[in-house]
Amino acid sequence: MKTHFFTCKLLAGLLLAGIAGTASAQMTINGAGATFPYPIYSKWFDAYAKVDPSVRFNYQSIGSGGGQKQILAQTVDFGASDGPMSDDNLAKAPGKLLHIPTVAGADVVTYNLPGSPTLRLDAETIADIFLGKIKKWNDPKLVALNPGANLPDQEMVVVHRSDGSGTTYIWTDYLSKISPEWKQKVGTNTSVNWPTGLGGKGNEGVAGQIKQTPGALGYVELIYAVQNKMPYADVKNSAGEFVKASLDSITAALATAEIPDDFRFSITNAPGKDAYPISGATWILVYRDQKDPAKGKKMVEFLKWAEKDGEQMAKDLQYAPLPENLQQRVLQRVNEIKY
Repeated sequence: MKTHFFTCKLLAGLLLAGIAGTASAQMTINGAGATFPYPIYSKWFDAYAKVDPSVRFNYQSIGSGGGQKQILAQTVDFGASDGPMSDDNLAKAPGKLLHIPTVAGADVVTYNLPGSPTLRLDAETIADIFLGKIKKWNDPKLVALNPGANLPDQEMVVVHRSDGSGTTYIWTDYLSKISPEWKQKVGTNTSVNWPTGLGGKGNEGVAGQIKQTPGALGYVELIYAVQNKMPYADVKNSAGEFVKASLDSITAALATAEIPDDFRFSITNAPGKDAYPISGATWILVYRDQKDPAKGKKMVEFLKWAEKDGEQMAKDLQYAPLPENLQQRVLQRVNEIKY
C-alpha cells in the first residue's frame, strides 16, 4: 500500500513539474516596432530560444512609429525604434522609458535601372530628388555625377515609406542636416508629408515596389538591398568622399558619435572621410520599472545576452556592433531595470 501511495505521489509530483515546466516554457515577451533591425532581432530571438528555452519573443515589425505608440500604451513589453523618442513623447510615458541602443545600420539609395549601374549621388541631388525637383533619370545633375553611366530619358518614380518609420527618421534627419529647404519644408520625423513619390509599407514594401517598378528609386535599410540583390548608390559624405554603405563605413560613422547619458543620439552626416553619411542606430525601448517581475527578469537577461553575445552576430547581417566602451555603458543601464 505504502509503495502504491509513494508511486502515486511521485507521479503526481512529476505531473505537476511537467505542468510547471510547460507553463514556464510558454512565457512570451511581446515587442513591436522598427523594420530596420528586424533581420538581426529575428536572428537574436531564434538564438536566444536555445540559450533560454523558457522564453519566446513575439516581435511585430510594424515600423518605429508603431513601436513608440505601443510601448507608450503599454500594449507590448518592449518597443523598437530607429529614431530616439522626442521629449514630448517621453513626457507621455506612464513611467521612465529607457533607450537601449543595439546596433547601427545604414539607409541606402536603391533603384531599378537597366543593367543596374553603380551610381554616385551627393547630398544636394538626393534632396532635389525627394523634393520633387529632379524628375528624370537623365537630369544634368545626375549625368554630371555619373559620367559614363547610361542614364535613360525616363521618368523617375520616387518610393518612400508610408508607415511611421525609423528608417524614415534616419533619412529625414540626414536630409534636414544637408538641405535647409528640406528642413524648413519637410523636417525630421518617423513620418512626414512627402513632397513627391509613392508609399510602401515597411522596408520590405519599399524594396518590393522598387523591384517591380522600372525607373524607381527609394531608400531601404542596407540588409534589404543586399538580400534582394538590389544596387545602391555611393554617397558623398561631409568630407567630400564618395562612400559605399558597408560595415566599415557604418562603424566609422558610429565611432564619431558623441553619446549622451540618455543614449539618444544621431550619426547622420558624420565627420570623417570613411564615414557613410546616412547611418543610424536603433534602440529597444523598455520601462525602467517592470510591472511583471518574471517578464522583467527575463527581459533583463535577454538584453545582457544581446549586448554581449548578440552583438557578435551583427556583422553577418551588415549591421555594425556597438563599440566596446558603449556596450559597457549600455550594460550598466540594463542593470538599472527594476523588477
